[in-house]
Amino acid sequence: MNPAFDIDALRAVVAGIDLRSFARAAVELGRSQSAISMQLKKLEQQAGVQLFVRKGRGLVPTEAGEALAAYARRIVALNDEAARALGAAVTSETVRLGLPQDFFDDVMPATLSAFAGAHPDVHVEVRAGPNHTLGDEIRAGRLDGAIVFFPQGAGGEGEFLCELPMHWLAHNAFEGLAAQERVPLVLFDHPCLFRQATLATLDQANRRWRVAVTTPSLPGIWGALRSKLGIAVRTGHGLPDDIVCAGDHLGLPSLPAIELRMLRSQNATPAAHALCEALHRETIGRVAPR
Repeated sequence: MNPAFDIDALRAVVAGIDLRSFARAAVELGRSQSAISMQLKKLEQQAGVQLFVRKGRGLVPTEAGEALAAYARRIVALNDEAARALGAAVTSETVRLGLPQDFFDDVMPATLSAFAGAHPDVHVEVRAGPNHTLGDEIRAGRLDGAIVFFPQGAGGEGEFLCELPMHWLAHNAFEGLAAQERVPLVLFDHPCLFRQATLATLDQANRRWRVAVTTPSLPGIWGALRSKLGIAVRTGHGLPDDIVCAGDHLGLPSLPAIELRMLRSQNATPAAHALCEALHRETIGRVAPR
């Protein structure tokens, strides 16, 4: 006889993987950690294989656990969709959105506003992150939709939204560069497409450079530029009033463009698809060059 997996246990698996912590999953689901542990143990007994292994202070899924998690998402989503269709009270659905910090001031609030009008009872979780982590989160099913930067002409993955020029950025009071001065750079942590484009462009132009500041956040970039510690590279979207495009003024070489693409989870629910459509529409309307 095939095992009948418990829906609450499957919900715990999904929450634990999404939150990267079964302790946090227990809090979100209103269960004790011991209850969650018992559910996971029962699932392993039913499946007949090890689903999780301990890593540090937490649990991570095995290959079999990842496979079960993919099915668990679909089972939980269908269970909740059926319950809603029959008018039963269910826990609010959660949909997860990812995007670079560049779009937190306009695209994100516009997307949430447009989505909430038709889905007032759905909980939206928004995550910021570098491109490689957002892509990994989509592929692992931990995000339902994301907009992500790609190298120009990369093609393939996701839906092409638009192409944006990259610019050399500096504070409006930044002084010019001396002829033989190494270009002081403000960079994101590695890996970063803007970082790669910056260094490749300077190397191709035989311009010497040095790293003045490294930071994992966009506010960190703006802060370093305001301190006049160096020059950064980003698109021209969402620039603070005191940050300007300064490539021509500083005599720096031309930069390539960068693509903006949208990624969607293969197991997205109807609500998640609606969120992705809102994200697509608002991104095109607010970011794409006119």
